[in-house]
Amino acid sequence: MQKRKLSFWQIWNMSFGFLGIQFGFALQGGFMSRIFQTLGAGKEEIPMLWIAAPLTGLLVQPIIGYMSDRTWSVKWGRRRPYFLVGAVFSSLALFFVPHSPALWMAAGFLWILDASINISMEPFRALVADKLPQSQRTYGFVVQTLIIGIGTWIASNLPWMVSQLGVSNEAASGVVPMSVKVAFAIGACVFLASILYTVFTTDEYPPEDMEEFELEKAKKNNFIPDILNNIGSMPTTMKKLGVIQFFSWFAFFTMWSLANPALTEHVFNTPVPIETAFNMADAVQGEAFKIANTKFQESSNLVGSAMGIYGLSSMVFALLLTFYTAKRNINRKYVHMFSLILGGVGFLLMNYASPENLKYCFVLIGFAWGSILSMPYAMLSSSVDPKKMGVIMGIFNMFIVIPQIIAALGGINYVSSLLGEKAINAMTVAGISLVIAGFCNLLITNKNAISYQEEN
Repeated sequence: MQKRKLSFWQIWNMSFGFLGIQFGFALQGGFMSRIFQTLGAGKEEIPMLWIAAPLTGLLVQPIIGYMSDRTWSVKWGRRRPYFLVGAVFSSLALFFVPHSPALWMAAGFLWILDASINISMEPFRALVADKLPQSQRTYGFVVQTLIIGIGTWIASNLPWMVSQLGVSNEAASGVVPMSVKVAFAIGACVFLASILYTVFTTDEYPPEDMEEFELEKAKKNNFIPDILNNIGSMPTTMKKLGVIQFFSWFAFFTMWSLANPALTEHVFNTPVPIETAFNMADAVQGEAFKIANTKFQESSNLVGSAMGIYGLSSMVFALLLTFYTAKRNINRKYVHMFSLILGGVGFLLMNYASPENLKYCFVLIGFAWGSILSMPYAMLSSSVDPKKMGVIMGIFNMFIVIPQIIAALGGINYVSSLLGEKAINAMTVAGISLVIAGFCNLLITNKNAISYQEEN
């Protein structure tokens, strides 16, 4: 099927749902560790509490990819039903997670939230490859990254924004502040609204051969054998991209799970107060705990706002690439390599950051994030069978979630402990990992993956 080129606004409409998805991810990534700490988790326990995110991705994305490849509705298309189902459950989880009265309940809501976000996210990746000709693939993924950058910056700043409007940062011990609760409620509304916008403004191409599609759909469900067969026949380029993804996502999982304890302690000098260290029956010590907890919550807002900068710089990165790739081809390999190395330098510089210049570290990290969200998918989509785009994108997610599982099961704590006991060492590990990921791009040699090749 000859796919027509789409305008910027058509690509914008079909990608707009990613605004909501990124609201969910940014609120989760920026503030779940803060919620866990508020509910009593120690910093060494946080990575394990985060294991819900990669495990659900490992299970959900290949299943959703496989199912969406075998779905077709004249009214709803192939990918859109999954957008909508995921959005409803994600919005409910976002609303309720900051109201969790206990640590186990917050961890449970994280499982639901991440599974639901994954149901929506994987089909969005496949939709770009479904809808766009090869010559527009990079452009399409870059526009997605632009929208993701907008969502990251706004969502990461939401608790700070609502606190500036008078919503309280103070709360009793073990209670999440109202500023965070309001931010998550806003995120829930944006998530659902943005997905609905894409569902009602975007159509999809039907399967190229409807008769063959129906025959394939009518076959006995061979989900597990088909998944294993696709894993076994994985293209060489996909395996090489997997190595890059491994080190990239190890770094970002480290940031999401440990940036708040690392930066509140190292940069702001306001670590979370441990209630058992205070005699709460003593009025003076009770007041001292309250003051320390308020300072921690305020610095956590500032860490979240600083993290939002990486969304802003990834948006600028994507905007520049949007203008450039609209008319020209780029060398995806070198763009990705240098972007990841810059991000690694940003993590390493956190060791020397102050509250005033921390944002510049996240500017550099944003270049890496903008590239991670676009270049690997553009390279992959030019190297695989279009008929299997959904399941391939789901399998490719293995290279995202496996490093996160390893990190959550003790990888971060073990590697950072080799550098010492300070919480900031986790950010050093993230930096080294991202630099390694950058140089791994030298493994990519497939010309179609590196740059769009004109057909003769």
